Formats: sequence, structure tokens, C-alpha cells
Amino acid sequence: MVRLMMILLGVDYLRTRWRGLMAVGFLSIGLGAVIFSDALDGALYFPITPFALLLLLEGLATLAVAWTGMGGQRTLRYVKGITFCLSAGLVLVGGEHGNFVLSLIFGTLFLADGTLQIISAKVVRYRTWRLAIAGGALEIAIAIFFYQPYPDHYAGTVAYCVAFGLFFGGWNMILLALRVRRMAANPAVDGASSSAASSDAPTPTEWDGPPGPHEPALTVHVWTPVGTSKMEPRRQLIVDRYIAAVDKHGAISTGHAALESAEGIYISLYPAVEIERSPEEFSRILRATRDNDVPGIFQPDYATESKAWCPSTRQVRIRNYDPQRLERFWRNYQRDTTYNLTYRNCSSTVARALEAAIEGASARVWGKGGGWKPFLRILTTPELWVAAQVRKRAATMAWTPGLTLDYARALSMLADPRPSGWVKMARMALRTMYRSRQRWRAEEEAAPHLDDAPRAGIAGRDPV
Repeated sequence: MVRLMMILLGVDYLRTRWRGLMAVGFLSIGLGAVIFSDALDGALYFPITPFALLLLLEGLATLAVAWTGMGGQRTLRYVKGITFCLSAGLVLVGGEHGNFVLSLIFGTLFLADGTLQIISAKVVRYRTWRLAIAGGALEIAIAIFFYQPYPDHYAGTVAYCVAFGLFFGGWNMILLALRVRRMAANPAVDGASSSAASSDAPTPTEWDGPPGPHEPALTVHVWTPVGTSKMEPRRQLIVDRYIAAVDKHGAISTGHAALESAEGIYISLYPAVEIERSPEEFSRILRATRDNDVPGIFQPDYATESKAWCPSTRQVRIRNYDPQRLERFWRNYQRDTTYNLTYRNCSSTVARALEAAIEGASARVWGKGGGWKPFLRILTTPELWVAAQVRKRAATMAWTPGLTLDYARALSMLADPRPSGWVKMARMALRTMYRSRQRWRAEEEAAPHLDDAPRAGIAGRDPV
């Protein structure tokens, strides 16, 4: 999440606030230590019931406005609302059973994430795979802590969760402050100076939806594995969405990703010679080692690529990007045409180009008045957590078209922020009231004519 916040806010914005970030980080860790220590003896001073009521209120409020979201935003709001309500309900039910169920849920989440991280790191063997294994082992240790009843027989489950959240959040704040303290440029964006701003930067605002078909925007093209399979694929839940689709003959389709800007930049990396993707060879070429590097080529434009293959099956369009940063990134990146199925493929190339293009996007949108508003806004946006989780999973395994699609969708909500659900509901209510008043006014103006018509008909009627 540290790297993602550096990308969205930009180094210039964060560097001037590093002391505040450092102070918040230490305060968060200190508060987490107090709450964790308080829960160890089972006699809690942490306000569990008020916390659960706030959690329930937030969950109900999220569900109330979830229908105002669009696409993935709507789904995310429903998931968040249901999760908060379920967690709050278990806390309010209380007793040993409620705490035990919560412990199982949290422990299982940590166990699954840690196990997946260790397995993927050991298989892919990217540069920092040993560090990733250590992080996975830490998550498994936390899972074991939640599973076993010592020392409070699950009474402090909620307090432990809050404490761990404060620990990790504070640690991320401190890392962020240390990284940006003396940084002149963002290392997450190769060749792009953070101090340089585009003269064509968009006006800070909020948008009520994605860009229109003819509106200038950055477009992420994704060919999904299922959509590009030559034969009818054997459907496999999650696998054919994020990894590869396998047809009835055993042929593997991994999909593709590309990025296109309104200024004419097209970024699409492909192996110069088709890589053998049979099930027997796939596990070998999956490793991010130099012996799996092959020559690659960059496609000239979307029209050429789609005509030679097929149109992209999904598109994500973003208004708020910096063409100059994207151009600098592309000028440097295209000098190396190396292709590697795991660490330098079409999807990783698009993800890096997208990060270069939207660097400082949140600060441009919310930073007009200065202060901490941009920082607080992205922290309270659920899509930040989604983007961070997708980025973490891609970093510990490999970027795939499915992960790139989810990442682009989440970043589009952060770069092109939508109005909050309550604002949208208020606007819809005011619009409905305005239209109702117009309709009533039209009916009142037409009412005299309607009254005269019957009277005229009666007066002209012959007597019986």
C-alpha cells in the first residue's frame, strides 16, 4: 500500500508532509500496542459494543447507498456492507460462540493469504521471493494466534483485529514517511520526474461515471483468457479468470493486455516467437528467471493488433492521467524488448505504464485547497484496499490480464473519483423533486382547459 499511495499522491505532495505521516504512524503503533496488551488478560477496557454499533451503522449505511455505484464499485460496496454487518452482528451476539466464529474467520483469512503467498513465491521465484515467504510465514503465525484459545479464550478477538490493523497501518505510514523524506522522484515510475506537471492536467473535479465513447481518455485493453480461447474452454472457477483458460484439447490461453492513450501512445508487449504453453512446459516457463527471457516485440497500434487477432474483450477508461509522464515512461521502457512470462509480460508492462500515467492523480483531483484532504480521501476509499491487494497478489505471483483488469478498475475509481453514495442519492432526490414540480406545474396550467371542456359539452347538449 505504501508504493500505491506514493503513486496516487505523488512524491511532491507526500514529501512536504513526512513529519505528520511519521507522527501518525508512531501514534497508530502505540495505540495498537495498548489495545493488544489490554486484550491479553481477557478483561477488556476496549469499548467493544460501541465499536460494533459503529461498524453496524457503517455497514447499513454502505448497503443503503450501494445501489448507486457502477459495475465493480457497486459489488464492492455490497461486499463491504455485508462484511461489516456480519462482523458487527457476531460481536453484538457476544459470548463465547460469537467470538469463536470471528476468530475462525480471521484466522482462516490470514492462513489462506499466507499459504498462497508462500506457494506462489516458491513457484515463481522472483527477485524478493524469500522476503515474501517470510511475510507469508508471519501471516500463518497470526492465523495460529487467532485459532488457539490462549490466553483469553477468544474474548479479545475484536481487540486483536483492531490492534493488528493499527500495527500494520502505522508501520506503513512510517515506511511511507521514510521513503519520501529525501526523495526527489518516485521510484515507482521509471524516468518520470515528480516535480514536472503536465500543462494539460485535468481540472480537479468529480465525475459521475466513466468517460464517454468519444471523450479523450487513457484506455486499458484486456483480452481475457476465456474470451481468447480458440476452442470452447473448460470452465474453472478463478483459474480461467486470473491465470489461464484450458480448452478440451489441453491448449492454454493466458489472454493479453495493452494500454492506449488519446495522444497516440500504444503499449503492447508480446513475445517475438510464440511461447510453448503446453501443460508440461507451463510450470517451467512460469519461473521469473533469466533463462526464461525471450525476445519480445511491441505492437504498433490497437487497430493493427485487433485486426490480426480479435478486439479486446474488456476496456477500462480513465480521464485523469498525465500524458507527459506516460510519454517519458514509454520512451525509456521500449528500449528493452525482453519478454518474460512472469516478471516482464504484457500485463506487468501495462500495470507499470498505468502507474506512470496516473502518478499524482489523487492530489490533482482533491489537492486544490491543499492540506490533508487528498490523503484522507484515498484512505477512506474502498478501492484503495482493493488495488493494494491486487498489486500485492501480482507482486507475489505474476501480473495476469485478469489481475490487470481488476487493478485498472480499482485505480480508475481513485483517479476519476465518483461522488459518494449519499451525494449521489441527494442529487437523484433533488432531480426527482424538480421533475415532479415541473410535472405538477404543467398539470396546473392545463387544468383550466380541462375544466372548460366538459362544461362546454354539457351546455350544447339537447334537452331530453
